[in-house]
Amino acid sequence: MRVLGLVFAGTATERRAEMVEFLGTTLGLERVGDPGVEADLFELPDGSRFAVAPVGSMGETSRSLGFLVADLDEAVARLRGAGVEVDEPTANDKHRYVHFRAPDGHLYELVELVSQAPVAEARTSASADGTK
Repeated sequence: MRVLGLVFAGTATERRAEMVEFLGTTLGLERVGDPGVEADLFELPDGSRFAVAPVGSMGETSRSLGFLVADLDEAVARLRGAGVEVDEPTANDKHRYVHFRAPDGHLYELVELVSQAPVAEARTSASADGTK
């Protein structure tokens, strides 16, 4: 399994409206839509996303982190081979992803871009010019 970085973070809160206002107005993050997602999504300049969801919509957790992986199917097989509880892959226009429960008892995500080329090119360019 090759983890490339963090690509997603989310929070479930009773103060969703205040968080949405704070992220958009105070932090200046761009709000984006994603069909089928029951959260307010904000895209950061590096392409990662932050979600604000209602309480209970993220299962038993109020926070979520998504690890960007090079190959989701390989990552799922490795986790399952290690006895980790993993759900079935889901997809939207931009990502394929799964949720898994880590040894700390919390849910996390593994995320693969539908097209990996931009990630590889961006990371190669950043490494080449020293800006990683």
